[in-house]
Amino acid sequence: MSSLNKAMIIGRLGQDPEVRYTQSNTAVATLNIATSERYKDGNGEYQERTEWHRVVAWGRLAEICQQYLHKGSQVYIEGPIQTRQWEDKEGQKRYTTEIKALQMTMLDSKGSGGGSGAPSAGQQPAANKPMSSNVELGSNFDDMDDDLPF
Repeated sequence: MSSLNKAMIIGRLGQDPEVRYTQSNTAVATLNIATSERYKDGNGEYQERTEWHRVVAWGRLAEICQQYLHKGSQVYIEGPIQTRQWEDKEGQKRYTTEIKALQMTMLDSKGSGGGSGAPSAGQQPAANKPMSSNVELGSNFDDMDDDLPF
C-alpha cells in the first residue's frame, strides 16, 4: 500500500525568517506562514479564518529564505508534514508539527517590495513558471460560477 505526505500552502509570513545553524554549520530557517479562508456564515455575513503554519527549511533553501523573504512576503511552500519530539528545560516531552519545506516559490511581484525577482528555490531554475495559467493568484473566488461537475 502506498502513502503520501505532502502539504502545499500559499500564504504570507507573519515575521521575518528566523535562521539558526546546527553544530555542523547547516542553516535552519523557521517560517510562520498564515493562510486565510473567507466564507459566508449562516447569516450570510462574510467571515475570515486564519490558520498559522510552522515551516522549516534546511541548508541552502534556509539561506535563500533568510536573504529574500521578510514579514508580509507571499510564498508557496511544498513539503511533507512532520512531527518532532524534544525535551524542554524541565525535562518534559514536547512535540511540534511542522511542514518541512522542500520547495519554496516567492509570489510577490518585483515592484511590490516583497520579491526581488530571484528564482524559486528547491527546484530547477527552468521550472520557475507561473503556478497556474487558469486562475490568477489573489483573484476573488466568490465571483466564480458554481457549475463544477462535483
